[in-house]
Amino acid sequence: MSVSEGPGGLDELKRRKAELRARIRSARDAARDADRARWSREIARRLFGLREILDAATVMAFSSFGSEVDTGPILRRLGADGHSIALPRVEEGRIVAVALGPGVGMRRASFGALEPEAGAPVPPGAIDAVIVPGLVFDRRGFRIGYGGGFYDRFLPLLRADAPRVGICFSLQLVDEVPRGPGDVPVGMVVTQDEVIRCR
Repeated sequence: MSVSEGPGGLDELKRRKAELRARIRSARDAARDADRARWSREIARRLFGLREILDAATVMAFSSFGSEVDTGPILRRLGADGHSIALPRVEEGRIVAVALGPGVGMRRASFGALEPEAGAPVPPGAIDAVIVPGLVFDRRGFRIGYGGGFYDRFLPLLRADAPRVGICFSLQLVDEVPRGPGDVPVGMVVTQDEVIRCR
């Protein structure tokens, strides 16, 4: 359900998102390490069963941290299969896609994830598919991230035909994500249990 843009509506939206963000993050943190590792492997397996990923020359992914889906195996498989890889770097409140290659160092971003220190920027139009993080997803593709709105500003810059694929554990799926007019959905969500093609 979309929330109105009025001041009260915006405050209510922020409150509902914060509450859901905290609840799902706590549930994800509480899962056993062995379970998260097993689920992450299954998510990677499902991801590489998608033609949208296999056919993409350049894939933007992300470096996971904390209790997120482990993207280490995904990044290694992308590299081994010959895909060009881009990772997000936050600059002045926006995401810049940066090519991941030999000698590109990594630094810890303010919110905890690793991001490239240097590297050549990749124009959004050159990205063939993007793997999107999130704390909460619903089956329509709406998501809640860490609160910065970075992907909501970045995803519209991509080509219309570039798949946006969210990845998360099944426990991060909810019936409906509270959303506002600036929230941008993904087209697919991959969990350890299923591939959801959003409408």
